[in-house]
Amino acid sequence: MANSISSTGTDSFVGTARSRVDGPAKVTGLAKYAGEFTAADLAHGYVVSGGIAKGRITAIDSAAAEAVPGVLKVFTHENRPRTAWLDYNYQDAVAPPGSPFRALYDDKIHYSGQPVALVVAEDFGTARYAASLVKVSYEAEEPLTDVERQREFGYEPPKKRAGIKPPPKPWGDADAAFASAPIQLRGDYTLAVEHHNPMEPHASTVVWDGDGAITVYDKIQGVSNSQGYIAGVFGMDKDKVRVLNPYLGGGFGLGLRPQYQLFLAVMAARELERSVRVTLTRDQMFTFGYRPDVRQTISLGADEGGKLRSIKHDALSGTSRFEDYQEVVVNWSAILYGACENVSLDYKLTQIDTYTPADMRAPGAVTGVFALEIAMDELAHATGQDPIAVRLKNYTDRDPTEDKPFGSKALRACYEQGAERFGWSERNPEPRSMRDGKELVGWGMATGVWEALMQKSSAQATLTADGKLVVGNSTGDIGTGTYTILTQIAADALGLPMEDVTTKLGDTDLAEAPVAGGSWTAASSGTAVMKACRKIAADVFAMARAMDDSPLANVDLERVVFTGGRIKLAGDPSRSVSLVDAMKAAGVDKVEATESAGPDAGHMKEFSSYTHSAVFAEVKIDEELGQVRLTRIVSAIAAGRIINLKTARSQILGGVVMGIGSALEEESMLDHTVGRFMNHNFGEYHVPVNADIHDIDVIFVEEDDKANPMGVKGLGEIGIVGTAAAIANAVFHATGKRIRDLPITIDKIIG
Repeated sequence: MANSISSTGTDSFVGTARSRVDGPAKVTGLAKYAGEFTAADLAHGYVVSGGIAKGRITAIDSAAAEAVPGVLKVFTHENRPRTAWLDYNYQDAVAPPGSPFRALYDDKIHYSGQPVALVVAEDFGTARYAASLVKVSYEAEEPLTDVERQREFGYEPPKKRAGIKPPPKPWGDADAAFASAPIQLRGDYTLAVEHHNPMEPHASTVVWDGDGAITVYDKIQGVSNSQGYIAGVFGMDKDKVRVLNPYLGGGFGLGLRPQYQLFLAVMAARELERSVRVTLTRDQMFTFGYRPDVRQTISLGADEGGKLRSIKHDALSGTSRFEDYQEVVVNWSAILYGACENVSLDYKLTQIDTYTPADMRAPGAVTGVFALEIAMDELAHATGQDPIAVRLKNYTDRDPTEDKPFGSKALRACYEQGAERFGWSERNPEPRSMRDGKELVGWGMATGVWEALMQKSSAQATLTADGKLVVGNSTGDIGTGTYTILTQIAADALGLPMEDVTTKLGDTDLAEAPVAGGSWTAASSGTAVMKACRKIAADVFAMARAMDDSPLANVDLERVVFTGGRIKLAGDPSRSVSLVDAMKAAGVDKVEATESAGPDAGHMKEFSSYTHSAVFAEVKIDEELGQVRLTRIVSAIAAGRIINLKTARSQILGGVVMGIGSALEEESMLDHTVGRFMNHNFGEYHVPVNADIHDIDVIFVEEDDKANPMGVKGLGEIGIVGTAAAIANAVFHATGKRIRDLPITIDKIIG
């Protein structure tokens, strides 16, 4: 039963399409978010953002703000309460190496939009108005925010970020093999800086409970991370800090780390000894993490048939002056095509005067795979190969970065099934050869890949005498459907209707679980929930066997199934006991279990685990205007066992839409003169809307994976990886113009 989710009967919920159990709360407004919780003594804080990108504060005049009726206090670096001294105390669970940013710490300005004051008032309107009266004087320095200008200062990060694999050592002689290759391709690739832009802004509501204890509602993808951060920074015992986040209105990685509004809200609440809420504006949402600016060069050397002889993939990534933010960018070239005998991968950082970049959906893979898969399309065109054929010619069943076989890899099936659904065989390979009226038609494809991870996680379960089950842990549902899939898993494990199962998440009072990110939640929390429920199943079965004249006496656990709220003998359903009756006979009103699960060390030692996909895109481009319409996407996904076909498809749809944004629209524009992102609103930062999205077809390719007991690989990120490259390749096929600088805007097509 190592890969079985439960010991239930045939009517299981796992593997079926189920609507979200939290859906009604969300669509009716019953779901409350971090900035919506309240308290009788709630005060409101408004952040004053800095006006320069680099330099120091010479003076702050807050007298006018403090004179406004209803203003409680204006916090600045000159009067803020003392907090922890060491960097260690400020480093959260996913922080990169370095010195984490400290709001209102001193007079230094590190980046544009840095918080320089917090105005706290009785109501939000008063706080916002008073904030406009705070006058700040600066001594400005010239900011350096252009990664290209900082290229000469590129360096290998001396301390590696936990969980981020550095590039492997080179093998063979990539330079010599490239120089002697009949086919030589070299290109520079850039993907614009992107901001996450979740619908829900970052907010923290800190409820003052008295006696130094606080309850915090924080926008975070893992409440334990905020709890640990608060305890470390403010020197509090964790049992005095309860953090909750039952619902999250979009995270995409921006919610992995505690952001500065949490620090400011807790600081103010502790100082004023009353409840305080701080909510950031949309403009202020552009004052912290973003997908980093990475400059890439890929060199491919191949024979006339498209077989790779040399791969060189170099990347230079911008990071802040105070932290060494790192992603896996270049490794993907070897993971996908590492059968090549000569490979050199290089990843360096360079410091710029911005906030630290942040993990953004499939961090590193979106960046690295976009460049790699455009380069592979260029190789296919240069050698006259079909884009799928050239990828199959360089296919590998081993991960050379770790010298291990893949535990499972159904990428060939992704190519086959995706191509068939898309109609790829009808493609005329010649650029500019396909038309629809006045529009050029282009068909492109690309490969996607992402890590299949599992983290250590705990979960608790409680079965009560009325046959109702409650399960949960501290992880969050970031919109991925975690409430629903954990409910399905728990219901199957004890053979209960989903309506009799309640899942609780996002509360530090629950069993501890990792942050919700990395596409590991289903494997991690799902396995922990399954184990906790199986423990309850075993306990209740023992009660059933002990009943007087039990129909299950002398029956082993392996011979029964849990279904319909009963324990039944397999093959003879007439011999059964209800869960309720078993507990009643034992004289107990509830059965509880807390279990932990973690990755299989043996499997990890022997195999590499990745999720794969094949993405096919159709574009139609007005030949005169250069306007791109993305008319079709087919995304074939190999992600192990699919727990919920409906929420899984939604995850891929969301990832594809974000990939469309990367390819055609999203771009955070830095004015290097002032060091500021200029399009810091939804009016000028363009994201895909309904009119931009047409047919998106999702295929789940069957795959048996044994990396974890659930047999799942995770879906939150694979949908976005490769999507932008497929679209860019389709644009080339339509126009004959190769664009390596995303997003693909009209000026790049007709210019």
